[in-house]
Amino acid sequence: MEITGKVVRLGTLTEGTSARGPWRKQELIIETEEQYPRTVCLICWTNQIDEAQKFAPGQTIKAQIEISSREFNGKWYTDVRVWRFDPVGVAAAPASPVAAPAQPVQQPMMHQTPPAAAPTQDYYPPAGDDSVDDLPF
Repeated sequence: MEITGKVVRLGTLTEGTSARGPWRKQELIIETEEQYPRTVCLICWTNQIDEAQKFAPGQTIKAQIEISSREFNGKWYTDVRVWRFDPVGVAAAPASPVAAPAQPVQQPMMHQTPPAAAPTQDYYPPAGDDSVDDLPF
């Protein structure tokens, strides 16, 4: 799934240790850009925390997310986990200092008749067929 919105603020950073080792979790609060904006708390795990901390409030981002829910003691908890970030509206740096060539001007489309297919074999009337005209041109 994908969600796009403006960064509101960076939320709480939580750290801990589990049976698999140390872990870190960072919240990133965004507001969607719809007719009725929604505020969403994105959860960033260890790999995405450094990226999340680079975003400034007001910056528009696109996040690839997965939504997961789990039950604990009769209550359900839902996380919106980020697995990839993409800044929106940031121009990519040119690959070389040479200016890019100008884009060709696209001509308006006109109705064109495709060329007639050339016959694959010459037509020769059968011998003795007088119904075929011998036109001089």
